[in-house]
Amino acid sequence: MPRRLFTALLLTLLVASSATAAKKNVLLYVVDDQGSTDAGCYGNPVIKTPGLDLLAKNGTRFTHGFCTTASCSASRSVILSGLYNHATGQYGHQHSYNHFVSFDRLKTLPVLMAAAGYRTASAGKYHVAPEKVYHFGKYIKGPSPVQMAERCKSFITADKQQPFFLYFCTTEPHRPFRRQGSDVFDPRDVIVPPYLPDSPECRDELAKYYGSVQRADRGLLRLIEILKTTGNWDDTLVIYISDNGIAFPGAKTTLYEPGMKLPCVARNPYQAKQGIVTDAMVTWADITPTILDFAAATPKNYKFHGRSFLSVLDKKKTAGWEEIYASHTFHEITMYYPMRVVHERRYKLIWNIAHGLEYPFASDLYASSTWQGVLKRKEKYYGKRSVEAYLHRAKFELYDLKNDPHETKNLAGDKEHAKTLARLQEKLKAFQKRTKDPWILKWRYE
Repeated sequence: MPRRLFTALLLTLLVASSATAAKKNVLLYVVDDQGSTDAGCYGNPVIKTPGLDLLAKNGTRFTHGFCTTASCSASRSVILSGLYNHATGQYGHQHSYNHFVSFDRLKTLPVLMAAAGYRTASAGKYHVAPEKVYHFGKYIKGPSPVQMAERCKSFITADKQQPFFLYFCTTEPHRPFRRQGSDVFDPRDVIVPPYLPDSPECRDELAKYYGSVQRADRGLLRLIEILKTTGNWDDTLVIYISDNGIAFPGAKTTLYEPGMKLPCVARNPYQAKQGIVTDAMVTWADITPTILDFAAATPKNYKFHGRSFLSVLDKKKTAGWEEIYASHTFHEITMYYPMRVVHERRYKLIWNIAHGLEYPFASDLYASSTWQGVLKRKEKYYGKRSVEAYLHRAKFELYDLKNDPHETKNLAGDKEHAKTLARLQEKLKAFQKRTKDPWILKWRYE
């Protein structure tokens, strides 16, 4: 082959390769307080979520996706850093008098993506601090998810040569539940999950919540339409998650399953298989490593607590993804209740470090008509759990999720499960040591 022809061919290949790399865009879509079963693709026949359903049809739906802390700011620090929140320093809410902020030393997702040549934008809810640690190149706001998606179009199309990272966060379906147009449900039609009381108040609040979930989904659907019309659908990684569980007592702020087991759907445009449902157990500490892996932007000599799950997106059954950990300390500053969790396929251990305290309530959850109805009627049960058990918890809670999926029978004091308890306690200690958790001292001093 003549040298000139070879050179021309090589340049063509390099340009093509560069163009392909430049087109590896990322959309991270985070909703606020959505439960794991509250979408069409997750089995709810009442709520209409065409956006998430479409994403699942063209991507991978996780059946075991978990936040690591069931509180907004703390969870978002994990999402954007790949570290548990006891290591980010974002122990609780950032806003107002709560004033929790992350450590300056963090290397966060938006900063690392920018360093790798990405245009970065944060749309909607932010709720972490300091800004210089979680800095984005552009900040976009909007009165609704759909309108905010429209405002993101100019950012998406601003530069065809430079890839983009769009972090899109709705305020839906957080309380107060926002509804719009046709998003009105009859309380008789809602599906009351087992951890909630089947009361008129709860059904009424769930009906409003359903409408807010649909409102959040419309933003995703509009963004998918924008990606398709702008020619970016086939080169954009899209990940959809919720920051923590539904905003009802028994879910949000707790590390029971309704508080931490959440929707997670991802679409890798370069993945051959689509419509996959995977059993891999992943957490939000895995989000940053996954995105950096996709973007070829993983920094050297920097350790994340999470790991990339790109390799399992085409696998229904997985090996090596059999357990996860969780670490929660605060919600509001008045809600000190540190919990640590090790969660296997079958067994789950919760260590309530401040078990001597009554379990604290987020102000909006306590004020909810669902909880107030229970108090007004002096009911002894809240869903399948007794009010007493909800408010006053044992030091250790050990659950066999295979036989007790609703976590109502604590096996920590059962002699037949003593070995399982001891084994999981050792796993928890090792996790805390590995992630430099300050609360590891509580094993020795309390």
